[in-house]
Amino acid sequence: MEVKNHLKEIRMREYMLGPQEFASLIEINYKTYYSWERGIAGPSLETALTVAKKLNKRVEDIWYC
Repeated sequence: MEVKNHLKEIRMREYMLGPQEFASLIEINYKTYYSWERGIAGPSLETALTVAKKLNKRVEDIWYC
């Protein structure tokens, strides 16, 4: 099952940051973040929860099937 995300939309609409600045904001390595944004990889459940908390969102608001 492929997990999709709204990371790019959140980054551009709510934070107006480039991918490197956004990765830094959520304290994730840029290459890792970029692979998430492009749907190549996904975070562990623990990391997804941490990122959602930093963005003040629910995990379901960011990642979906």
